[in-house]
Amino acid sequence: MPMFPKRAAPYVFAFLLTGFMTFIVPGIATVVAAGVPPNFLGLWMGAWFSAWVIAFPALIVVRPFVQRLTERLAG
Repeated sequence: MPMFPKRAAPYVFAFLLTGFMTFIVPGIATVVAAGVPPNFLGLWMGAWFSAWVIAFPALIVVRPFVQRLTERLAG
């Protein structure tokens, strides 16, 4: 049995996608910018949370536009 109704799928997708993407990218950026200092995990988690707070609502807002653009380009 699904945890969420079908109508929630775009929001669940956005939540999971932004969660994974903002977890990976700031980790790489932190290593590139600071190497692996003793407080690496704290730096990474701080960067991840800040990115996720912005990315999730941004994806909700831009998703319809990107969906239409994709359909035009790859239609």
